[in-house]
Amino acid sequence: MAGKTRSARRAEVRLPPLRPYEGALEPDGDYDGLELSGLDLAGQAGAGARFLDCALRECGLDETSLTGARFIDSVVAGVRGVGTDLAGASLRDVEVVDARMGGVQLHGAVLERVVVRGGKIDYLNLRSARLTDVVFEGCVLSEPDFGGAELVRVEFRDCALRRVDFSGARMRDVDLRRAGGELDIARGVERLAGAVISTAQLMDLAPVFAAQIGVRVED
Repeated sequence: MAGKTRSARRAEVRLPPLRPYEGALEPDGDYDGLELSGLDLAGQAGAGARFLDCALRECGLDETSLTGARFIDSVVAGVRGVGTDLAGASLRDVEVVDARMGGVQLHGAVLERVVVRGGKIDYLNLRSARLTDVVFEGCVLSEPDFGGAELVRVEFRDCALRRVDFSGARMRDVDLRRAGGELDIARGVERLAGAVISTAQLMDLAPVFAAQIGVRVED
C-alpha cells in the first residue's frame, strides 16, 4: 500500500447538562439533552427515534428495536443486551463505552466519528454498513461480521478480533497494526487491500494468505 495511512478523526463528545428521563421508548421519539440511566428497555420499540446530546448509561437493551434510529453527539455507556436491533441506524459523534452485548444488528448502518472503547461484543453484524472515522479501542469483538461493509479511516487499537469476517468489504486507510494480540480473520483476508498490518501480523496471517492463493507450505 502506497503512502501513509490517514488516522481516524476521533469523536469528541461534550455533553451539556442533562435532564433525567424515566419513560419508555417510542417509535420516532425525539430525545434531546436527556440521560437514560439504569433503565430496562428490553423489548421496547424505538424505531426511527432520534437521540441528540443524550447519554444512555447502564441500560438493558435485550431485543430492543432501534431500527433506523439516529444517535448524534451522544454517549452510550455500560449498556448490556442480546439481540438489540439497530439495523439502518445512524451514529455520528458517538462514544460507546464498556458495552456488553451479543447479536447486535447494525447491518446497513452508518457510523461516522464513533469510538467503541472497552467491553465485549459478540456476533456484531455490520454487514453492508458504512464506517468512517471509527475507532475500536480496548474491546473484544468475537465473530464480528463486516461482510460487504465500507471502512474508511477505521482503527483497531488493543482489540481482540476473533473470527472476523471481511468478506466483500471495501477498505481505505484501515489500521490493524495495533489491534493487539489477536487478529483472527475467518473470511475475507483477500479484502485487506486498503488496510495496513504489522510485520508480526503478516507472519501470523501467512498461512491464510498462502491458502487463499492456493499455495501449499510443506517442510
